[in-house]
Amino acid sequence: MKLVRTAFLSSVITFFRIGSNFIIGKVVAILTGAAGVATVGAFMNFITIAYTLSNGAISNGIVKYTAEFKDDEERKNALFSTAAKISLYCSLFLGIVIVILAKYISEFLFYTDTFSGPVVAFGITVGLYSLNTLFLSILNGLGKINYFTIINSLGSGFILVLSCLLIYYFRIQGALFALAVGQSLVFFVTLFLIIKHRLFYFPNFFGTFSKDWAIKFGSYSLMAIVSAITMPSIQIIIRNYLTNAIGIDQAGYWQAMMRISDGYLLVIVTALNTYYLPKLSEIKEDGIIRREIFYGYKIILPFVLLSCVIIYFLRYYVIMLLFSSEFLKISDILVWQLIGDFFKIAAWVLSYVLISKAKIRIFIFSELLFSFTYLSLCYVLVNSYGLEGTSMAFCLNMILYFIFMVVVLRKLLFYKKEI
Repeated sequence: MKLVRTAFLSSVITFFRIGSNFIIGKVVAILTGAAGVATVGAFMNFITIAYTLSNGAISNGIVKYTAEFKDDEERKNALFSTAAKISLYCSLFLGIVIVILAKYISEFLFYTDTFSGPVVAFGITVGLYSLNTLFLSILNGLGKINYFTIINSLGSGFILVLSCLLIYYFRIQGALFALAVGQSLVFFVTLFLIIKHRLFYFPNFFGTFSKDWAIKFGSYSLMAIVSAITMPSIQIIIRNYLTNAIGIDQAGYWQAMMRISDGYLLVIVTALNTYYLPKLSEIKEDGIIRREIFYGYKIILPFVLLSCVIIYFLRYYVIMLLFSSEFLKISDILVWQLIGDFFKIAAWVLSYVLISKAKIRIFIFSELLFSFTYLSLCYVLVNSYGLEGTSMAFCLNMILYFIFMVVVLRKLLFYKKEI
């Protein structure tokens, strides 16, 4: 699997996903304003955490070990059956908890229990998302990127149509219901294509539960859980802080700025997920890992830099296209966010080495450390610079994160010392 080919296929996925997300964001911005954008952003952060927990946070482990043992039928069958049981049990437990605590979750996220309905709907359907993630992770690990691309693209189109209809008729409630059930309903698209093209056999999922595989998944679960909980939780805290300190509209502008970053960087993140994790999982020699990183940098970083420059000089048009004139307030502070994005991707390329090699302690330490520094910098800089302080905090935090990763990987790759 070549990086350029994978990046191209990833760009197809990203084209549909970005298009879908931006159209949905545009509809939300027009029909509900900055306050609606902030509300939807809060629910998205909660969903990100819950989705990761819904399958025991083993997605990266499934990709790694499927790629590593795809030619070993016995190990692969034990892997699939164990992963299926973990996904089923975790999603069932999580769904029940969410339904029971729906009112309290709504009050925590939105300061009202008015939106407990979408939370309940999410809890009921989260199991379908868990199974869909399991199937997609296996397809990724098996290298069936064509089908992986088709499923993700069709899923994005389905979610777009569903979201626009619900938002048009039910405004914020509709947006939240679309977020709650959209990704889960994509399961049926995935299931149809798997059965039609016989991409793998479902009897493989009904074998015995393997403690050995569960332990192997444990390290990836721990890393994914920490990653999934820390940053979305920090964003929820920052959004609540901005709402209380400078108003919910300012929180909405911050959310819009984050959506711009997340949108255009999605092609890079998708390429890293579909290429680097399986690829690095197969590599044993430090020299080859180093070569893969430099190869990735030669392709990825120029693309990120060019994207940042284009978005900065066209920022007024980008903001008007994606949101509305109300959001032009972020145009003057977007530069800090774009600089931070560049260093974020540069650091993430290196962080995939830690994930692929299950360097648990250093990965968790870095996630916790730089989530804390981001939050701390926001508190300090928002007091001095207002909304601009959030983008300045993000930029400074990503620079520090990149420096940290360079130091860590320098020891691993050049001096061959354990970390």
